[in-house]
Amino acid sequence: MSKYLIPAAVAATLAAVSPVQAQQAVAPAKVAVVDLDRITRECNACKTAAAALQQQVAAYESRAQQLQSSLGPEAQYLDGALKALGGKEPDAALKTRIETFQRNQQAAAQELQGQQQTIQRNQAYVREQLLTKLQGLYVPTMTKRGATVLIEVGTTLAYDPQFDVTNDLLAAVNASLTSLQAVAPAQPAQGQAPAAPAAPRPTTQTPPGR
Repeated sequence: MSKYLIPAAVAATLAAVSPVQAQQAVAPAKVAVVDLDRITRECNACKTAAAALQQQVAAYESRAQQLQSSLGPEAQYLDGALKALGGKEPDAALKTRIETFQRNQQAAAQELQGQQQTIQRNQAYVREQLLTKLQGLYVPTMTKRGATVLIEVGTTLAYDPQFDVTNDLLAAVNASLTSLQAVAPAQPAQGQAPAAPAAPRPTTQTPPGR
């Protein structure tokens, strides 16, 4: 019977060291969290850029008020003049005045719309610059704290404050980012290819080799 026992023992030994069991186990992930909104508010370059953008908004609001003050009296006059006619056809002089007002009103609306779009492009450009810088700082910050995964605090339900790396990342941003341009580059002329879009805002990062 021994000739049957030896192969059985060998089979048991081979089963014990099967390729599946011999594979190295995957280490558990070490998750860190970061508050990107706080970094956007508190980084030194972010504060300077925010102040510049606020000045642009203030200039827009001032111009809007100026145009409103300029067009308001004429609008009131024309409204009263038309009501006084009681539905009658306005004369040539009043028609000309109405057409002039409408052109001025349209020009004012186009001017304000253009300013608003410029401000929005500038705001997006500031965000793009910051996110580009952050892309290069995620992994070093994680490695420093021994983390293998980084998620934004807004996507979590609860977390242990000891795994919050916001201060680390904020310090890295302040050390490497001296300024953010608050005026976006001119848009390409019609017919030219637009610039490549900004990289999406990441929620996870894993350092290489982990």
